[in-house]
Amino acid sequence: MPGWILRLGEYDERLLHAVVTRRTGWLDTLVRFLTRLGDPPVAIALAGGLALGVAGDLGGFQYVPAVSLAVSFLSAQVLKRFFSRPRPDLPGGIMSLIQAPDRFSIPSGHATAALSIALPVAMALPFAIGLPILVLGLTIGLTRCYLGVHYPGDVVAGWGLAALSVILAPGLIGLFG
Repeated sequence: MPGWILRLGEYDERLLHAVVTRRTGWLDTLVRFLTRLGDPPVAIALAGGLALGVAGDLGGFQYVPAVSLAVSFLSAQVLKRFFSRPRPDLPGGIMSLIQAPDRFSIPSGHATAALSIALPVAMALPFAIGLPILVLGLTIGLTRCYLGVHYPGDVVAGWGLAALSVILAPGLIGLFG
């Protein structure tokens, strides 16, 4: 394995350990709530609601979150099994704050799902409304590190996969729509 990949893995572990060793009670509760916004039932309901026009017309973008979520979800599941990276091994008796949904780590499905929805919605809305939505989408990904179920690199990979899915979604809509 190339040395730079090993160094990235070491950096990933150090950064995760720095995060999980600085947890605080009030933030634990908030993070547990925020991470649930990226759970599959919530993400599917949100993307489906947007596609059905619950939020009104998003200038043709209302289908992009649903298509991007579908593409990114399927891709994330394939990539998780391809890379087969195990979940983090936390230091010194520190436990993850939630049960991991599966045994594989990269990419983070929650980071992928949240940004697959937040990015196209943020792009379709005025900046003052879109920016907080984008920040929320990114924050949901970060919660996975705090909870101890993903390395930071897993989250970044999820964000990259989400961005790629958002780029591909309009073309797929045009192809099949």
